[in-house]
Amino acid sequence: MDGVPRASDQLAGAVRTALAAGGDPERAVGQQRYMKSALPFHGLTVPQVRALVRKVVAAHPVPDRASWLTAVTMLWDEATHREQRYAAIGVLRHRRYREWLIPDEALLGVLRHLVTTGAWWDLVDELSHVAGDLLASDRPTMTTVLRAWSREPDLWLRRVSIIAQLGARNATDVELLTYAIEGSIDDPDFFARKAIGWALRDYSKTNAAWVRGYVAAQASRLSPLSHREALKWLEAQATAD
Repeated sequence: MDGVPRASDQLAGAVRTALAAGGDPERAVGQQRYMKSALPFHGLTVPQVRALVRKVVAAHPVPDRASWLTAVTMLWDEATHREQRYAAIGVLRHRRYREWLIPDEALLGVLRHLVTTGAWWDLVDELSHVAGDLLASDRPTMTTVLRAWSREPDLWLRRVSIIAQLGARNATDVELLTYAIEGSIDDPDFFARKAIGWALRDYSKTNAAWVRGYVAAQASRLSPLSHREALKWLEAQATAD
C-alpha cells in the first residue's frame, strides 16, 4: 500500500531509533578512538546492541528472505554510527532467520559486500562467524567459496577464509585450513599474520600434534607473530604442567 513503509524499512528504522536512544556519549568518544573509526559511535556495548536487536526483531518481523537481506544491507550501507553495522550483523545472524542462512548467490553477495566494505577487524571477525555457520550447513559450497576467498587480493576476505573455522574442533577441515593459510602466509600485513596464528592456536586445542608439525614444517615461512600465536596455548599448557 502506498505510504506504508516496507517491512525492511520498518525494521531498519526501529533498530536505528533504539540504538540512538540507548547511547552513552562519553563512552562513544573512547570507542571511536579505540576502533580508529570514521563512523562515530552511540556509546553502546556489543551486548547492549545484541539485546536491542533481539527486541526489535521480535517487534518488527519481516515476511520474507528478500526483506531480511534488504534490512541488513540498509542498516550497513546507510549507517551513521558504527553500532548500526554491529546491528546489521545481529539481524543477519538472528535465530529467527536461521533457516534463511543459505549460501546462495544472494546471501554470498551480501556477505562479500559486508566483509569488503567493513574492512576492519571488529566487523570482519563477526562476519567470519557467519561464514563458519554457512560452512557447517553446506560444506561443499562454502569450501569452494572460502578457497576462492583465500586467494583474493582483498585482505579481509582472506582473513575470513582463515578464521571461519574457529571453534570447529574435530569438524575442522584441515585441508581447507592449510589452503587458506597458504594464501596469506607470505603477506606482511598484521591482520593476515594474526589470523594465521589465531586459527592455528585454536586448532591446537583439538590437535596439538598436527599444529606442532605444521609450525615446524613452515618455520621458515611463518612470521614470528604467526609462529608465536600458533604455539601460545600449547606453551601455556606445558608451563602449567
